[in-house]
Amino acid sequence: MGKKSLPELREEIDGIDEQLLELLNKRMEVVQSVGKLKRDEGTVVYRPEREKSIIKNLNLLNKGLLSKAALEAIFQEIFAVSRNFELAERVAYLGPEGSFTHQAAESKFGTLSEYVSLRTIEAIFDSVETDRARFGVVPIENNQEGSVNETIDLLCQKEVKIVAEFPMAIHFTFASLEDSVKKINTIYSKDIAFRQCDRFIRDFFPEDIKKVAVTSTSKAARLALENKNTAAICSHIAAKLYDTPILFDNIEDSKNNRTRFLVISKNIVNKKSGDDKTSILAKVSNKPGSLMELIKAFKDRKINLTKLESRPAKIKDTFQYWFLIDFDGHIEDEKVKEILDQYRNQILHLGSYPKLY
Repeated sequence: MGKKSLPELREEIDGIDEQLLELLNKRMEVVQSVGKLKRDEGTVVYRPEREKSIIKNLNLLNKGLLSKAALEAIFQEIFAVSRNFELAERVAYLGPEGSFTHQAAESKFGTLSEYVSLRTIEAIFDSVETDRARFGVVPIENNQEGSVNETIDLLCQKEVKIVAEFPMAIHFTFASLEDSVKKINTIYSKDIAFRQCDRFIRDFFPEDIKKVAVTSTSKAARLALENKNTAAICSHIAAKLYDTPILFDNIEDSKNNRTRFLVISKNIVNKKSGDDKTSILAKVSNKPGSLMELIKAFKDRKINLTKLESRPAKIKDTFQYWFLIDFDGHIEDEKVKEILDQYRNQILHLGSYPKLY
């Protein structure tokens, strides 16, 4: 058989795409039936442990050219669309529209969900706690800037659970109406974005370039669209939202800039996926060795701790601390149950959820 021509190869691709379309529509028909059953039973649509199981099985079956990352990216999009065929969920996120948290929320729940943009992390927790939103998406940690203390404090205070975590690479774009950096005399962005894109600014602009700090990168994109000789350092989604032309992509200093996000909800406890993480809040007594005794309880049971962070208890006239602890395992594991029983009056379970893919 001779070498195929480009038109022949394209025709072959078209045929495969038609098969994919037919199979995807069949999948959505089944998904709709699942959604009806879940509505009748009053169960939740978003099941991260089920999605992780699907990805794991597909990776075991995969013998082709698709990498693990590519396979996961494709099916995350399928999952997001599928959830909306089951039942569109209301999702609260840290706004404004076009923020990185908005981008993170859409990556998990798809473009068809109902999104609520809120101005503070506390407002997201309040919306979830009072059932105004089924889910909330909040940042918990950035590998360049550290933990988001407000999120940690609110996990201690509010009646919500962590149902999932996921990382997202943080990439900044440089957007402007101008077609050359030589025409730009003012740059809009958030303080943190200026810090994380400092090398780009120093390489492309003089020392006296005017940098105007604004409340969000979304606002920066809008201002750059409205004002000549200006530009914005913003998220890709913000530039697209306001149709602000992008001059440069990925201008951040560190190519490893990543933020970990949490999905929070009320009264949802995930089933075991087989590879889980649990978060707890520990209130140890103010006695020498009390924290070490708790850590030893995990060590004796060979449970791996992945995070230990202290936060002020914020009790009047005291300097007491709570400890946020992440560890490998699920609340239903026997060894974990032993520790929770032993420290039942000192530990608050914040959530058990599948570990990152």
